[in-house]
Amino acid sequence: MAKRKAAGTPRVKTAFGLQNGSKIKVADNSGARVVKIISVAGYSGRLNTYPKATVGDMVIVSVQKGNPKMRRQIVKAIVIRQKRPYTRESGEIISFEDNAVVIVNDSGDPRSNEAKGPVAREAISRWPRIGGIASIVV
Repeated sequence: MAKRKAAGTPRVKTAFGLQNGSKIKVADNSGARVVKIISVAGYSGRLNTYPKATVGDMVIVSVQKGNPKMRRQIVKAIVIRQKRPYTRESGEIISFEDNAVVIVNDSGDPRSNEAKGPVAREAISRWPRIGGIASIVV
């Protein structure tokens, strides 16, 4: 069996819009509705500062609201939208009307088969499998 390549392109420097403790909407049909960020995977920042996340980052979340099977579980998720404006490499400024994530497994493959609402292009370039379930790419 062939090894999988590293996921997409490296992270682009964008404005951090989410931090530990942020409650976020889940934009897929995995059964979770609202999650709370516990940690940001791969984050290395200044000592005693809260980890921050932006579009395309993998975060570790706790499911706050959802069906009884999903509630109170610790899962991984990818940020697909953020409310805070950020600048793309082309110079355009992008902001969405809410913050949203998609629940994924450890390797970055989505658990569900549909993502509701728009998905940022930065998240798809970094995690190509999310592009397969996205309905709109912005």
